[in-house]
Amino acid sequence: MRIIDKIYIDGAFVEPHGREWAPLFNPATEEQIGTVRLADAQDAERAVTAAKRAFPAFSTTTKAERIDMLKRLHAAVAARASDLVDAMREEYGAPSTFIDFAAPRAGNVFLDMANTLESYDFRRHIGRAEVEMRPSGVAVAITPWNSNYSFICGKLSAAIAAGATMVIKPSEMSAIQTQVVTECLHQAGLSKGVLNIVTGYGNVVGSALTAHRDVSKVTFTGSTATGRAIVHSAAATMKRVTMELGGKSPSIILDDADLDVAIPQVLSAGFLNSGQACIAGTRILVPEPMQGEIEARLKRAAMAFKVGDPADREVRVGPMVSRKQWERVQSYLRLGQEEGAILLTGGEGRPEGLDRGWFVRPTIFAGVRNDMRIAREEIFGPVLSVISYRDEDEAIRIANDTDYGLQAHVFSSDPDRAKRVADQIEAGRVIINGAPHEPLAPFGGFKQSGFGREFGVFGLEAFLEPRAVIR
Repeated sequence: MRIIDKIYIDGAFVEPHGREWAPLFNPATEEQIGTVRLADAQDAERAVTAAKRAFPAFSTTTKAERIDMLKRLHAAVAARASDLVDAMREEYGAPSTFIDFAAPRAGNVFLDMANTLESYDFRRHIGRAEVEMRPSGVAVAITPWNSNYSFICGKLSAAIAAGATMVIKPSEMSAIQTQVVTECLHQAGLSKGVLNIVTGYGNVVGSALTAHRDVSKVTFTGSTATGRAIVHSAAATMKRVTMELGGKSPSIILDDADLDVAIPQVLSAGFLNSGQACIAGTRILVPEPMQGEIEARLKRAAMAFKVGDPADREVRVGPMVSRKQWERVQSYLRLGQEEGAILLTGGEGRPEGLDRGWFVRPTIFAGVRNDMRIAREEIFGPVLSVISYRDEDEAIRIANDTDYGLQAHVFSSDPDRAKRVADQIEAGRVIINGAPHEPLAPFGGFKQSGFGREFGVFGLEAFLEPRAVIR
């Protein structure tokens, strides 16, 4: 049983003022594996005070000094990659297909930002004005449970590069992962107060941080509903905000797509991170004449997505993070059938042979209309909807007929056609034919998927304010 009874403020692991404890579970077994003592509003105040005190000196560090810090952070995180893997597998239940990407990426984001910083010019001349990009001030990062240390490291890397100090509030459900990554970051030897991490409930610590008058910037990854509340709170003091919110991403299979390539890619995108991903491609758009063939292929291919113990490297879909999330997904499986959708594969209950653990049967609904709730609401589980279209124009219209706009996929044997369709999709990222990850490309959403961007130069500038001096 892990007992986590410290938070990280002003360069040290300290006892929180908060007295409330929360249980930690292994979602694959439903067994309690630890407890975490939660921070409270007074701890949030202590963390902001430390960050504010550190800001004047840190904001004047040189680019070379910040690059050195980023490289030290990378080395410290990379040195404990196996511990990060073990923590995510035990506490979150992610399959190896996701962990194998997430664990190295947690350290690599620091190198990516160091490379961005190498060529970044903080001073430039525009006409008669000298423009300086200055750090925005004390920043707050609020991170979710579905890729805990990747979000912590990604947001921290941009703040360090910009010269901003940071307070991070991770999900209380990810405390073991947070403990491991905090130990890594501590080893990098940043100055006191530059980094502070306070684990607590969103309505307690999160609310205190987003309303704090000494916080200048908030970056949040999570649900659209919570994002709205944070924007409302931040608006009182005109904080700068970056919101990376929900998604209902389309995967468009065009009529010239190579189905041998497209079908596995579509399912990988849809069942990514056990479906607990804002970028998951949960709406599969298929041409009407090919609907029967594609559905048959999807059903066969879905059987290859093994569900079970995430320690098994052949497992492609792990458990939901909690009983609450499992019950939420089950409610959508019932709803889809009530709405008239057809179960192509999957359905309610646990997969065969699994009598414990918050496992969901990977599910594909056919006969889905885009106005059904299962096609419009973010389920956050391994549940996909097949929607047919008559022609390319209707495919684009359906893809864009959503409240969200985070990511999309297009599959075609004709690169020019795929690009033409991609150019018409209202989403922050469009992936053509399963193209590999580009770490320096901007990431963020249109519409209710949020605003602002992360990663690369766009992520760096989210923590900077331009100041012009005109002679």
